[in-house]
Amino acid sequence: MSQQVAHPMAKFQRQVQSLVKRNVVKPSDSIWKIAFLFGDEWSHWRKELEDFEFSTKDPISDLLAVDCWEED
Repeated sequence: MSQQVAHPMAKFQRQVQSLVKRNVVKPSDSIWKIAFLFGDEWSHWRKELEDFEFSTKDPISDLLAVDCWEED
């Protein structure tokens, strides 16, 4: 049995989903709103998001809508 390792962006996506469920942010909020919540880690996550062609102005719902984080 091979164990599938989750892509780091999938873990990040789950963290953001948790923030939405707890009403910390709304799906319609821009991604930049979560920057403050990730503190020192934000520069890393921002680069990851940009690598997947996300902008900090995109709504959080776009990030949550991704089904698969496979890189080409």
